[in-house]
Amino acid sequence: QVQLVESGGGLVQAGGSLRLSCAASGLSFSNYAMGWFRQPPGKEREFVAAISWRGARTDYANSVKGRFAIARDNTKNTVYLQLNSLKPEDTAVYYCAADGTLRIPLRTSPTEYPYWGQGTQVTVSS
Repeated sequence: QVQLVESGGGLVQAGGSLRLSCAASGLSFSNYAMGWFRQPPGKEREFVAAISWRGARTDYANSVKGRFAIARDNTKNTVYLQLNSLKPEDTAVYYCAADGTLRIPLRTSPTEYPYWGQGTQVTVSS
């Protein structure tokens, strides 16, 4: 049974930083591309970042380029999202997701990821 467990969310002031983690189990982690998505209050879930199965390729939403960084540690079955220079509009529930299709370009649509975590809340105060 695939499980993805996010952690690291919280309340932070604008301009601050957070690091989110997503621990995976029940899958061959190094054979899965991983993605981070977020869902702001009252809005649709949106793509944030993705990383290929060995970390060689990454992709970011334009709204977070230069501020967020995705990374993975296949020895720990964990993917990370470093959030810097946070803005109030970054407030959302952040989800990690796994895609086992080993395809490039990396997938950016939520419907293309079969496995999801439960999410972690990030709140940025102004």
